[in-house]
Amino acid sequence: MKRKKIFGFMLTILAAGALAACGGADETTEQVSSEGGQLPKEINIGYLRVPNDEKIAKTEALFDEYFADKGIETNFLVFDSGVEANQAFASGSIDFASMGNTNGIIALARGLDVELIWLHEILGEIEALAVRKDSEIEKVEDLAGMTVATTFASTAHYSLLQVLNDAGIADQVQLLDMKTVDIVAAWERGDIDAAYTWQPSLGHLLEDGDILISSEQAAAMGHKTANVLLARKGFTEQYPELTTDFIAALVAGGNIYRENPNKAAEIVADPLGITAEDALAQMQGSIWLTSEEEISDEYMGTSEKAGAFSKVMKETSDFLLGQGTITESPSQDEFDAFINPQYIEMYLER
Repeated sequence: MKRKKIFGFMLTILAAGALAACGGADETTEQVSSEGGQLPKEINIGYLRVPNDEKIAKTEALFDEYFADKGIETNFLVFDSGVEANQAFASGSIDFASMGNTNGIIALARGLDVELIWLHEILGEIEALAVRKDSEIEKVEDLAGMTVATTFASTAHYSLLQVLNDAGIADQVQLLDMKTVDIVAAWERGDIDAAYTWQPSLGHLLEDGDILISSEQAAAMGHKTANVLLARKGFTEQYPELTTDFIAALVAGGNIYRENPNKAAEIVADPLGITAEDALAQMQGSIWLTSEEEISDEYMGTSEKAGAFSKVMKETSDFLLGQGTITESPSQDEFDAFINPQYIEMYLER
């Protein structure tokens, strides 16, 4: 197993208020004995409201197959963005959380004791820059002088900044930092000219809007983004087998989609408040990786050799540093250590 590194400085931040009722993860778990006999009483999981492998696994109670029989309760806590998830990680309130890879970078840059253990999906048309049908905005350059909303420090924010930079108008656009629900409300009021956001909020915008550019197109321009899973190292290092069980539930959720996309869409549609047709379109708007693809050279790599996604993270980090989002960009070695494929490898060895 490769050695993990984190920065020497610490961040102290209050947890999101929604987590208070659940208590800290350190308070709700039993310490493992030297023989490794005890198990945690519960696992706290932060997730995004997107139709991915985790949402399928949650809805189908696949996590229960690995944890409930062991007497472990799973608590699921929804976050609007990775910013909230990182606040919870900083307070020790959660064990796992899904977020965009940009917030994974911020977690590492701020010295949070976490690691990246899974890529949920490589983002495509599930995330995009939307403009109104009657706006006469036909290309990115037409946004000069206009107001565009996004969620700061998100993958959408990163992609938006990159395409604005590529178009040479980054300093000519007013950017507004909004949560996804506020983006939809501002769009309906006519307060913004465009917005870069993700599903399901993107779907509301597209009811009377069009996609100007998607994250799939941004990736083709060299700006790849992904939704990732971070885990608290205090948990993963104590419970490597349970962490591998978590990966197994995600693989099972992804397999449902790969084997029967229509069934997978029906599973997630109702919990997300969308139609099965919309759910399917959203799921097809990103790339879902198999466990074997996860640890390929193109993505996470292996415990012996880091994959190309680590370089994507470093390049994105350097960009965020230039934008002032972070105060220091981790080194390539630190990103190589931050991305830990060990638990996927353990799953494949079972």
